[in-house]
Amino acid sequence: MKKTLLGLALGLTFTAQINAAEYVIDTQGGHASINFKYKHLGYSWLTGSFNKFSGTFSYDPKNIAATQVVVDIDPLSLDSHHAERDKHVRSADFLDVKKYATAKFVSTSVVADGEGGATVNGLLTLHGVTRDISIDAQLIGAGDDPWGGYRAGFSGTTILDTTAFGFNMPPENKVYMELNIEGVRQ
Repeated sequence: MKKTLLGLALGLTFTAQINAAEYVIDTQGGHASINFKYKHLGYSWLTGSFNKFSGTFSYDPKNIAATQVVVDIDPLSLDSHHAERDKHVRSADFLDVKKYATAKFVSTSVVADGEGGATVNGLLTLHGVTRDISIDAQLIGAGDDPWGGYRAGFSGTTILDTTAFGFNMPPENKVYMELNIEGVRQ
């Protein structure tokens, strides 16, 4: 009985992965971004992005739960449009990019909300710490592109508690993330 259930589970997993199309995030064409904002002293918003990242995702509109996402981020590519501030945020006071040269997100589950959106749950490794996070995601669109390929695009938002990753970003220790991901089907 155990072998039968295991075989059924493996078969269902394999079938779900076969039906899901594989995409590469289009960072080469500038069709994806990882943006952030955080409060500066409680007076204003500072905004920026991580300019170097790569990743893949699988997507089957008939089986959202089969979606898988993997994104590698280069924290050194942090860009807040101010060189001295970037140097400080990259320092040991915050991201410590010399010690923690990579960041990574790997999805663990995707749950459709029934209204065209989904919650992407996963593990984010940042500053040498791995934590569960959830991203509120929305399909922007999917279809043929002018170059003979097929694309799918999503947006997402999440709020990171920096203390959970071992550093402070006063005054509230929160970084608000906005993700815009366009992938090319392989």
